[in-house]
Amino acid sequence: MIIETVKGNTMYQLQVENMSCGHCVGAVTKAVQAIDAAAKVEVDLASKTVKIDSATPLAPLKSAIADAGYPVVGAA
Repeated sequence: MIIETVKGNTMYQLQVENMSCGHCVGAVTKAVQAIDAAAKVEVDLASKTVKIDSATPLAPLKSAIADAGYPVVGAA
């Protein structure tokens, strides 16, 4: 789901499964930032949501998160 687009960056909010601890937060953040080093990532373990502020299109970001072992099940 796209929340807003500002100055070439888009804020995405995704529903992501299998996240339960600080390691998961780090792994998801690292996966996203491997695609876009400037991306801002917020992970909420309680709601299983990930907010990403990035200039990169959504598809490669979702793939990176899934490849790290955290299935993206939809937009939050």
